[in-house]
Amino acid sequence: MTTMSENRDIPVSGGRPDGTGDQWSAGAGRPLPPPASGSQDRSASQPPAASGPASGPSREAPPDPGTTPGLPPAGGTRAVTDPPPVPVPPVTGPTGADVELIRRTLAEIQPVADKVTGHFYALLFLRNPELRDLFPAAMDTQRDRLFGALLTAARHAGDPAALTAYLSDLGRGHRKYGTRAEHYPAVGECLIGALTRYAHHTWSPAAETAWVRAYTLISQIMIDAAAEDEQRSPAWWQAEIVSHELRTPDTVVLRLRPDKPYPFRAGQYTSVETPWWPRVWRHYSFAGAPSADGTLTFHVKAVPAGWVSGALVHRARPGDVLRLGPPAGNMIVDHSTDNGLLCLGGGTGIAPIKALVEDVAEYGRRRLVDVFYGARTDQDLYDLETMLRLERTHPWLSVHPVVGDGCPVRAAGLTGQVPDAILGAGSWTGYDGYVSGPPGMIRSGVHALRRAGIPPDRIRHDSFETISDLQAPALAGE
Repeated sequence: MTTMSENRDIPVSGGRPDGTGDQWSAGAGRPLPPPASGSQDRSASQPPAASGPASGPSREAPPDPGTTPGLPPAGGTRAVTDPPPVPVPPVTGPTGADVELIRRTLAEIQPVADKVTGHFYALLFLRNPELRDLFPAAMDTQRDRLFGALLTAARHAGDPAALTAYLSDLGRGHRKYGTRAEHYPAVGECLIGALTRYAHHTWSPAAETAWVRAYTLISQIMIDAAAEDEQRSPAWWQAEIVSHELRTPDTVVLRLRPDKPYPFRAGQYTSVETPWWPRVWRHYSFAGAPSADGTLTFHVKAVPAGWVSGALVHRARPGDVLRLGPPAGNMIVDHSTDNGLLCLGGGTGIAPIKALVEDVAEYGRRRLVDVFYGARTDQDLYDLETMLRLERTHPWLSVHPVVGDGCPVRAAGLTGQVPDAILGAGSWTGYDGYVSGPPGMIRSGVHALRRAGIPPDRIRHDSFETISDLQAPALAGE
């Protein structure tokens, strides 16, 4: 085994206009450099928190928009004593050989992923205790997602287009946690430290260089996306609950009124923080297309040990204020084609499917839409009446309820599993596929859509469990 030193300087593109600050140190105790990309101070990415959800860390005021730190005001003249700007080299992504080394490292640490994750956070909080406040008191799932996202991004470092789409959403979403550009070096050094410790057989100088290049690219994409997003939207929105309709003992339909316009597209999702669990965010899909009154609707099912879902179902009431992150997700309708839509919704996964139906209706183009709405029992089809009402209104829409074997079902529905139901209905080659629901259903649903004749590039879904496919994390429910 080759032991690599953690006290080396690892380049990250960007830095100050004079060329300094373009390196970050992996050694503990060294000061962090300025932001890794761009020249504007991004520490003002979060607005002050209003009453309701717990406020995040305090932020500094932004610089004057007409100036850039280290440069004269726009239209001014550079002082003769100022050194000329040094060109910043572009980000150099990992090579093909680098990607192979990264994949070997990932394969080695897979059996001890929990230990690697734990060591990563131990290093991060020991060397940078101020970062602990950015995380919830009980980190569990949220902690694992952060480290898992880094490893996933590195695994796909050889696919720049997919990587950029995935990481841009991630970089924008991290603004709500209070993440700033200068935090990325600390994360990078601890990532390298954790891999150094546990990749006993595959770690080498070449492997370390590969990971440095990958993380440089990863951090740069996320920083740039956050900086761009900061120019046009807040880090989060405050949203008041205006209605709380319990459809079943553990399923609620929530309607919220955000404090400012909230731009999103039907089929997307957002992250939600409650006042009862500060800094714990969970993802929920929008249950409708954008409305004229600006309100937002979500379907939430309380899951066992679900902190946020349990609070939203059993504790939240009209008048409570939640916090919303930015919209994300790619499960949206392609209005440039006349293909039909084949939609599979399981449980509260019917929420974004309903939004897609409303979007097609609002767009006005006549195209066939078939919705297979699955649940374990007839009683779990909590939004079936809404879907049947849409079917009666729009002749191009067909709704097919599906419940588990041996269960009675309303509206001439089917029994069995949703994937089996669509395969039994014949070929769907002229359709685009959409899948939303529990992770297991998404996996089997995607497989069934492919078998039914829909090409992979015309199948859209967002799921926590499909991170290896570079899908941003979204799921109706906890």
